[in-house]
Amino acid sequence: MALSEAAERIIRGRRATRAFLGDAVPEKTVRAVFELAGAAPSNSNVQPWRVEVVSGATKDRLADALVDADGEGRRTVDFPYSEAIYAPEHNQRRAAFGQALYGALGISRDARRTGDGGQVRDAREMLAAYNTASLRFYGAPHVALLFAPDSGDPRLTADVGMYAQTLLLAMRAHGVDSCPQALLSFYADTVRETLGVSGGKLLLGVAFGYADPAARVNAVSVGREPLEQTTRFHH
Repeated sequence: MALSEAAERIIRGRRATRAFLGDAVPEKTVRAVFELAGAAPSNSNVQPWRVEVVSGATKDRLADALVDADGEGRRTVDFPYSEAIYAPEHNQRRAAFGQALYGALGISRDARRTGDGGQVRDAREMLAAYNTASLRFYGAPHVALLFAPDSGDPRLTADVGMYAQTLLLAMRAHGVDSCPQALLSFYADTVRETLGVSGGKLLLGVAFGYADPAARVNAVSVGREPLEQTTRFHH
């Protein structure tokens, strides 16, 4: 297979997994993945990322702490978030993704927005269950927490973003499934306290392991915009 074909298979084959088997990834594979991810580019080779890889009993303890924090409304965000960051075209893409995701979960758009009382209540219960599953890393046996420097400098944080993409592709290359989870960054203090981490700004988490092939949610597929919609070529 040509190198370009292998790269395309890895890049297009990567997708977010939202239901994992409980099987742990062998430690040798985990270390190989993160060593490869370390080849990511960064400004002046500063490599500003810091990564906490969590498994086993510690992962379970972290999941419990996140669920408790969510239930008590204890959200702490290192990078401010607002719905206002999205342009109209972004919201159109978000809506299309939401429709595909919630459809796979069996939650209809009508049930989420209108419907009779019982239907809405059922939908809310299903959404709450999905949110809890997210905070438990969708059943993944491992999760990586990616931190940017304390300064929160946009350029250094962008370097962590490049590391994250390199990590996701390294996982795919080693046959490991993953899901980047921005949701985890809404509980930054809980993550730091549970793991005994001081400093750093939590950008996102990455749940990883092996996908459950029987889960409908793992069949969700969303397209990408045509090249002409996002890219201009100047000659």
